[in-house]
Amino acid sequence: MGLIKSYLKVPLGRKLLAAFFLGIVVGGIFWWYGSATGNPVMEDVALYLTPFGSILLNMLKMVVLPVVFFSLIYGAASLPLNKLGRVGGKVIGWYLITSLLAACIGLVVALIVRPGAGTTIEWQKLIEAFGSQVTEIAQTSASSGDIVSVLTGMFNNPFESLATMNFLPMIVFAILFGIAISMISEKSKGVHQIIDISRTIVDVMFKIIDWILQYAPIGVFALTVVNFGLYGPDIVGPYVRVIAGVVGSILVMIFLVYSLLNYIFTRISPISFFSTIKDAMVTAFATRSSAGTLPVTMEVARKDLKVNEELLSFSLPLGATINMDGVCVHLPMFAILAVELFGLSLTPAQILVMVLTTVLASIGAGGVPGGSLMLLFIILGPLGLTTNQIAIIVALALAINPITDMFETMNNVTGDLTCTNIVARTENMFHR
Repeated sequence: MGLIKSYLKVPLGRKLLAAFFLGIVVGGIFWWYGSATGNPVMEDVALYLTPFGSILLNMLKMVVLPVVFFSLIYGAASLPLNKLGRVGGKVIGWYLITSLLAACIGLVVALIVRPGAGTTIEWQKLIEAFGSQVTEIAQTSASSGDIVSVLTGMFNNPFESLATMNFLPMIVFAILFGIAISMISEKSKGVHQIIDISRTIVDVMFKIIDWILQYAPIGVFALTVVNFGLYGPDIVGPYVRVIAGVVGSILVMIFLVYSLLNYIFTRISPISFFSTIKDAMVTAFATRSSAGTLPVTMEVARKDLKVNEELLSFSLPLGATINMDGVCVHLPMFAILAVELFGLSLTPAQILVMVLTTVLASIGAGGVPGGSLMLLFIILGPLGLTTNQIAIIVALALAINPITDMFETMNNVTGDLTCTNIVARTENMFHR
């Protein structure tokens, strides 16, 4: 009992960071032992550790849908209509700006790193290793990944979306439902009960989130051991320029772009800001899911950044779905890799179209692990690549996805909190 009390007294951020770095060490030891002895012991260990990580992911998924749904209803209904238009426009505008900056940075870094320069097409073997997964991603992309499908799919049955974890239609319905409540609130006093019920449900869900977060370090440790124990530096070596390009671009976004934006518009120092949101960043890195991290992101915004409930209930669920800055970094890197690998050339017009398509396509990526892979078919197709060539690039992305996806998700969540924090400060929507 005393041990449990001591554990609960330790700040969550310290527990998450300790679990993460300890997981890297333990995973690295397992990987080293397997490489030195030829005994893939980590595969057996993963069978026992993976359930602990899956429990964390499943608990976060358990609460994310009601949190998103009722938070958006409460946020849209609570904001006055004249303020909703201005604040909502600011939120979406900031998300688009940071996504565009991410795509441009990813492109510039890719042109500097030149990930495919001097490389022969030895990666054909990746199709054999990942062939079935590439086919599955291609079919998913063909059926739901294009921009038209994203736009039309925004208005699907919201209850079907709840069951299938398709966030966009549910978000659109919740926002429209909240706006409708706000519009008739003066004529019908009964709708205020719906607002109160939505707020109460959100409060209840945050209490459950508090319990989940006490388990989070155990799940983070398990996920980190499995990720680093199975892949280790083996996956980094052959594709070091691709990984370095993606990770380098993301670090530029996080520690330069977000830092400057925060300081210029809020006068908050980068050290203070990142220290405040570290819990969400670590959770995003370990879970590789923007949507799964959303409960933690909202808790950080509410308790640590002091953002008003009305704003964060609207901004963060929306950002977890449409603001994919990490994806916008990732896609140009693989496009330049494909161009160099297969000896193609890009015109300025093609580069402009690629950047704009990247920003628009990222909206439909979804805040789940590996959600960006299907978008490679959208980005690479217009460059003139054959289906087989695209399959090689997607197979490469699959091979290194466990590494890059961690950084991309951390970028996504950091971007959501940055944009929300800027809007909160410029609109005076925070409590001191």
